Amino acid sequence: MTNVNKYLDRNGNTRYQFQLYMGIDPQTGNKKRTRRRGFRTKKEATLALSRLTLELESKSSLPTENNILFSEVYSEWYEQYINTVRESTWNRTAGMFNNHILPEFGNKRIRTITIAQCQTALNKWFKAVSRNYKRWYNYVIQIFEFALKRGYIERNVAKLVTMPKKAELSGDRPVNFWSRDELQHFFNCIDSKHELEKYTLFRVLAFTGIRRGECLALTWNDIDFSNSTMRINKTLTQGKNGKQIIQAPKTTHGRRTIDLDSDTLVTLKERRKEQRERYLTLGFNTMQKEQLIFANNKNKFKSLNTPAKWLSKVIKEYDLKPITIHGFRHTHASALFSAGASIKEVQTRLGHSDVQTTLNIYTHVTKEQNKEAVQKLANYLNF
Repeated sequence: MTNVNKYLDRNGNTRYQFQLYMGIDPQTGNKKRTRRRGFRTKKEATLALSRLTLELESKSSLPTENNILFSEVYSEWYEQYINTVRESTWNRTAGMFNNHILPEFGNKRIRTITIAQCQTALNKWFKAVSRNYKRWYNYVIQIFEFALKRGYIERNVAKLVTMPKKAELSGDRPVNFWSRDELQHFFNCIDSKHELEKYTLFRVLAFTGIRRGECLALTWNDIDFSNSTMRINKTLTQGKNGKQIIQAPKTTHGRRTIDLDSDTLVTLKERRKEQRERYLTLGFNTMQKEQLIFANNKNKFKSLNTPAKWLSKVIKEYDLKPITIHGFRHTHASALFSAGASIKEVQTRLGHSDVQTTLNIYTHVTKEQNKEAVQKLANYLNF
C-alpha cells in the first residue's frame, strides 16, 4: 500500500508527496517507480495517487514470453556462429559486440527496440569511425534476423534505417604501394648483412606478395630450394584472449605454391645459415623441418606487429613515402602488372578468391601507367 507523506518545502511550507511502483520497464526489464510531490493538501495527493493507480491497473500486463533481451539473443546467435567461421573471425566478432554493439542494445528487450534507436546507434558509430560502422551495423541486422526466425519479434526493424555515407574526400587517395624505384630505395636503407632477418622478411613480402600472417607462419619445410618454390598452406593470426594461433588459409585459393626468384632463394639460404648459428648460441636446434623462418628469441612466433614496427622505423628514419605492410602485397601486384603479367596470373599468385580484389589493384596500377603513356605520346609527337 502506497502512503501519502508530509514534508516541508524549501520555504518551510507543509506539502504532501507519494512514491508509486509503476511495474517493469518494457524495454530494460528494470523496476520503475514514480515520485510525485508538491501537493498542498493530503486530500489532493490522495486523489492524484488514486487516479494514477487506476490508470496503471487499466493497462494490460506485458507478455512474459517475449521479454528476451538483445544480449540473450546475441548469445544464442553466437553459439551457432562460432561453428561457421574460424577462431580468429569469431574472436574479432565478439570484440565488436562487447565494445560497440552490446553497450547500445544489450540491456534492451529486443521486441521493444525501435527504428529510431537503431538509427541513433548507427549515426553515433558513423561519427566515431570512418569505416567499421557498416560492419557493426550489419551484425545488428543479423541478430534481429535471428530473432525473427526464432519468433521473438515480428519484423526486422534494423533493416529500416538510412545508412549514412562518408563524403568523398577531394583529391586522389594515397596509393598503398611503392614504385620500382621506391622499393629499391627502401631496400638500400636496410643493411642486408647486419639486419639479414629484417631484410629477408621484407624481401619475401615484396617478391612473393604473401600476406603478413602467411609470412610469419613460414617454416623451412615450406621452401623447396631444388624447385625454387614456396608453399603457402597456413597463416599466423590472433585467436581467443589475444593468443597467436596457426590457421589454414581462409579459402582454397589461399593454399598455393609460388615460384621464387634466384636472388630471393639466395637471401633465404643466407638467412637459414645465420639462424642456425645464432639460435645454437641461444640453445635451440633449428635443424627441424617445422622450424620457423622468422622466430623470436624464444624460437616462438614473432608478434604480428613486429613487421609494421620495423617498417615504420625505416620509413621515419629515411623519410620514405608511407605504406603499410599490406602495401608490400600491392607493390608486388603492381610490379607484376607492370612486367606484363595477366590478371589471372596475378590472382593465382596472390591467392585471391575473388578476381574483383585483383582488379581493384589493377585499376590503381593502370592509372599510373596511363600517365606514363600520355607523357610518352607527348614526347613522341613533340609539337
